[in-house]
Amino acid sequence: MKSFSIRFAAGAILFGLVLGSAHAQDAGSPPALQNQDSAAPQSQLAQPAQNPNAAATSASTQNLPDKVQPAADVDTKNAENPKRIFGIIPNFISTNDTVVNRGPLTSHEKYVLSYHQMFDFSAHVGNFLQSAISQAANGQPHYGQGWGAFGERFAASEGDQITSSLFIYGLLPSVLHDDPRYFRRGSGSIGSRIWYAASRTVITRKDSGQPSFNVPQTLGQLIQGGISTSYYPAQDRTASGVFTQWGVNLAYNSGYNMMREFMPDVGQYLARRRLKKAAAKSQTNTSLAAVQSD
Repeated sequence: MKSFSIRFAAGAILFGLVLGSAHAQDAGSPPALQNQDSAAPQSQLAQPAQNPNAAATSASTQNLPDKVQPAADVDTKNAENPKRIFGIIPNFISTNDTVVNRGPLTSHEKYVLSYHQMFDFSAHVGNFLQSAISQAANGQPHYGQGWGAFGERFAASEGDQITSSLFIYGLLPSVLHDDPRYFRRGSGSIGSRIWYAASRTVITRKDSGQPSFNVPQTLGQLIQGGISTSYYPAQDRTASGVFTQWGVNLAYNSGYNMMREFMPDVGQYLARRRLKKAAAKSQTNTSLAAVQSD
């Protein structure tokens, strides 16, 4: 449970540090604009089709998150999904639950999503900060202290990131024909959306669109925990430790899903506020110019 408290503290600190800056630049982008510097798998997006086969490819790749076309109205169902929550947490798996996004991903596209979850720079920044906080609080004390211990903590975080992303978003969804994306609801009461987001940890969709038990998330987290025993300190390589961490990771995933659900709402709210301020400032400047001309 000490690991849980360390990660909880890390999340709280990151929230306070980046909410006012990174998120305002990323999740707060005006809903009419697409995030052009995202590391999402744009290389896989097909060009306009010139033949039936190319048309089928284009229809398939339209399901990737970057293909979501945000609406211009205030409904958040089609709001842009930030690719990095708070500028740090990779969020390439989120997409809006609209007709254009419900088609299945190819196995290649699933591995592309897992690749970006593994290696986006924001994942490394998050792992670095988590390791630094763990070092300062002496989390998992069997690592010890010093630069060598910090390096081991950071390497373990990187290993966890890579193995979990591979199994949860790439390998298992491809083998089981499950869809690894988080389909954001974007409408309804706050309570219903919270419940929906939390439940996606254990409920997913098949490539056919039918609901299914989320084997990639639940089993993938357990496999990752088992693999981690090969590089964690020998004293921490216990079955009870693996299952405890497994439960903590599933709980965290439900929390992340809630952030995935509501971050676009926050982005649209901030964008509208900026537009209103800009309009008010423009009106004030126009009035002052008119007075000065008189």
